[in-house]
Amino acid sequence: MDKLNILEERLDDLVILKLEGLVDSGTSGLLEDRFRELIKRGNVRLIVDLQEVNYISSAGWGIFIGEIKGVRQKKGDIKLCGMRPEVREVFDLLEFNALLKPYNSNKDAMVDFGVNEKSERT
Repeated sequence: MDKLNILEERLDDLVILKLEGLVDSGTSGLLEDRFRELIKRGNVRLIVDLQEVNYISSAGWGIFIGEIKGVRQKKGDIKLCGMRPEVREVFDLLEFNALLKPYNSNKDAMVDFGVNEKSERT
């Protein structure tokens, strides 16, 4: 079975999730559980770093799309960054850029959230 690792970093009220591995029907539940846990705790300013993700299935993309409405209703957002070309190709093909804005790096996404790198990391 393929694996998904989710590492979490915090900068003030911003949460950065660094994903490693595959996001597919076998692993997408882990991501969904993490999103729901964060949202339940009031963490709705989320950056998802996809630099180490080789593949995202339709089930994986469905998690992002399924959570974005609730996050935005709470005045937050999910920002995706660092997509590899093969992941970005599917993202663009599915036209998810109409719902989720992609960024080249964590830094670009943080700037859009109004957070600088000198903020308190935990």
